[in-house]
Amino acid sequence: MASLVIAAAQLNSDDDVSRNLAAVADVVADAKSSGAQCVVLPENFAFMGGTDEARRGASEALDGDGPIVSTLRRLATEHAITIVGGGFPERTRDPERPHNTAVVVAPTGDVAAAYRKLHLFDVEVGDGQSYRESAAVTPGDSTVVVDLCGLRVGLSICYDLRFPELYRRLVAEGAEVLLVPAAFTLMTGKDHWHALLRARAIENQCWVVASAQWGKHPKGRQTYGKSLIIDPWGDVVAQAEEGAPGFALGRLTRARVEAVRRAMPCLSHRRL
Repeated sequence: MASLVIAAAQLNSDDDVSRNLAAVADVVADAKSSGAQCVVLPENFAFMGGTDEARRGASEALDGDGPIVSTLRRLATEHAITIVGGGFPERTRDPERPHNTAVVVAPTGDVAAAYRKLHLFDVEVGDGQSYRESAAVTPGDSTVVVDLCGLRVGLSICYDLRFPELYRRLVAEGAEVLLVPAAFTLMTGKDHWHALLRARAIENQCWVVASAQWGKHPKGRQTYGKSLIIDPWGDVVAQAEEGAPGFALGRLTRARVEAVRRAMPCLSHRRL
């Protein structure tokens, strides 16, 4: 029966790409030593909280030799592990607006899939900051489901979490696991992080793996943290240590998905 040992990483990234990638190397090595077959890095793992101009400068092509993707490819092959880079600035034809891209790198070092964030964070959440992601990011236009260790895994990024129709589409495409790498703000995270993630797990009867940024970042940003893994019944089965880099580790199985869907066959009862 298909299963996957996965780590939901927790990082405190800033606007120094080299320092951030060193932290990525540490968490990947630690996750591998703990038995992980896959590690999911949070959104903005390589660049977080800097100016839009600096973010554009950090952008790179998915098939190029920039430091971000090259580091993920190197770490994947060194540790024989799958790495999901949960959101980095991927260069586009518009030099002002790179994609926010989650990239799946196989243990061979090959790029197995890439998902460009669909829903962009243009909100004022009451923390003294205004967020206008669309001013500096080109949105994606497609959903992505990829096979990992025999499980069907649907990709999303952060603000996507608030759009349940995306996850229902991923389930229609066969997803049994939903990945939600994020940089959830402290203000919204304390009220909505667990509630929304558990809801996505329960209503779609899927595993949910949510890797998170935590703590203070440049330009006054603060993120909520609490990387976690939720089973298809909605139970939190693992959560990273509070207020520190690290990861939540869990074994995901198809058997658990099948058992929940058999006991509560909601997906087969849909009328719309």
